[in-house]
Amino acid sequence: MSLRQSEDTHVQLVARIPETTGKPMAEWFQALEAGPSLLRTEERVDWLRTEHDISHAYAQAIVHEHVKQKAARSFD
Repeated sequence: MSLRQSEDTHVQLVARIPETTGKPMAEWFQALEAGPSLLRTEERVDWLRTEHDISHAYAQAIVHEHVKQKAARSFD
């Protein structure tokens, strides 16, 4: 999955998500896993945006970080 912003911007967005949204990343990951079985990144981003009323940038950062962490766990 490619990012539309730099990795530095992604890191900054992820750092601000808990304060901005009121939920820690773990809760966002749980929401993604409990939500509909969407395969495409943009579908997952759109679902977060509409279901949880967050901006596109934050939704995209959450989905990207979720994919990164799942991939890292699969190599452990």
